[in-house]
Amino acid sequence: MAAFDPWDPAFLADPYPAYAELRAKGRVQYFEATSQWLVPRHADVSALLRERRLGRTYQHRFSHEDFGRTAPPAEHEPFHTLNDHGMLDLEPPDHTRIRRLVSKAFTPRTVERLKPYVDRLAGELVERLVQQGGGDLLTDVAEPLPVAVIAEMLGIPEADRAPLRPWSADICGMYELKPSEDVAAKAVRASVEFSEYLRELIAVRRARPGDDLISGLIAAHDEGDRLTEQEMISTCVLLLNAGHEATVNATVNGWYALFRNPEQLAALRADHGLVPSAIEELMRYDTPLQLFERWVLDDIEIDGTTVPRGAEIAMLFGSANHDPEVFQNPERLDLTRKENPHISFSAGIHYCIGAPLARIELAASMTALLDRAPTLTLAKEPERKPNFVIRGLEGLSVTV
Repeated sequence: MAAFDPWDPAFLADPYPAYAELRAKGRVQYFEATSQWLVPRHADVSALLRERRLGRTYQHRFSHEDFGRTAPPAEHEPFHTLNDHGMLDLEPPDHTRIRRLVSKAFTPRTVERLKPYVDRLAGELVERLVQQGGGDLLTDVAEPLPVAVIAEMLGIPEADRAPLRPWSADICGMYELKPSEDVAAKAVRASVEFSEYLRELIAVRRARPGDDLISGLIAAHDEGDRLTEQEMISTCVLLLNAGHEATVNATVNGWYALFRNPEQLAALRADHGLVPSAIEELMRYDTPLQLFERWVLDDIEIDGTTVPRGAEIAMLFGSANHDPEVFQNPERLDLTRKENPHISFSAGIHYCIGAPLARIELAASMTALLDRAPTLTLAKEPERKPNFVIRGLEGLSVTV
């Protein structure tokens, strides 16, 4: 019997049978190990993402004590200062104010203007992979593409980009369930270093503005759209982290799924017109972000169970994306799937602001690999990262 155990390597290798059991048991279940209420079904997850009685934070309404929670340890403060001022962990009106400013950089027209740059960079990365006869799809293509794109948008000079991915990986370690003290220490150190770097870069851009998002946020602030320096720093870090983590993991999870479903890969190679629907299906099939947490700000009832104020709800995106009530034959990879309302980009006010850019990046790398590496094959079985919330691989060795 498959069990929901986010620390079990067998579960991490394939969590989807355990999700089927959770869905069969009911619409909401209390999970003692993390003191969370698990919500596994698509309809409930979709509705709760839009539910205003839930919040990513509670501090706009309650103190830690009022909410029945313990404040984070003082030594973790640099991480929480950085994290808590980003729009993903804010609620209106602060969330609305910051998102309105940032969304100007992610309009369909703005993102479409980036497409030639994204396509060219993807082509160069894949060409290098082909020239060397293969390599690690993670470090050679999946990582450098979205990191370069978001760094370009922010205006981070090319010479400064090497630490961005390690900083991001260390910070994102804190989003796992019950992170260890070692993980927390790395996240704190990365938060301090990344914040210091951005504070210096913001000072440079104040003196010499450029055609980039940081300069745009400074200009908006000066024109009266108030954004504190901490909000600016937190926004930049969030855009970098969220702007590449999902894309990186969607790329390697997706190609690994294709290698394990050779008939679907053959169909894609025969018809590159399947790329858009393939991207949606691969994000559904092996979801990069498996869980999204919300605090219960006011008592809420789910299927006759009252989830009280102060509780935490864990919405299982990976389970929702395999719900047979919504997806026909959900365990089957079907790149031609027509109805595909997956929630890999979330929903409601926290819907992924960078979703259009992520789709362009995924299409660019997939098309470049199909065009320039038509014989791409898996060189060896990959290892899963020992993470649950952010689902990915340690690497993906391929040969051309």
